[in-house]
Amino acid sequence: MRAARALIGWEQLELAKRSRVAIGTIRRMESFAGEIGSRTSTLSQVQSTLEKAGIQFLDDDAPGVRLRPAAPIRSARRS
Repeated sequence: MRAARALIGWEQLELAKRSRVAIGTIRRMESFAGEIGSRTSTLSQVQSTLEKAGIQFLDDDAPGVRLRPAAPIRSARRS
């Protein structure tokens, strides 16, 4: 979560407000070393908020996060 916030430039308070989760819960979730222990619904809420902001969660050989690639800009065709 901390890495995801860093990629989009959000402080804990911003994530808490946007995901409608208490700031204390965000702090507690980030304090875990390893897998986050929290209610599934709360974790889903935070994950969804981060994904809407452009974060992609990776579950390859090594779990992590990255910014979703920007969609290519379509140019207007001229006739």
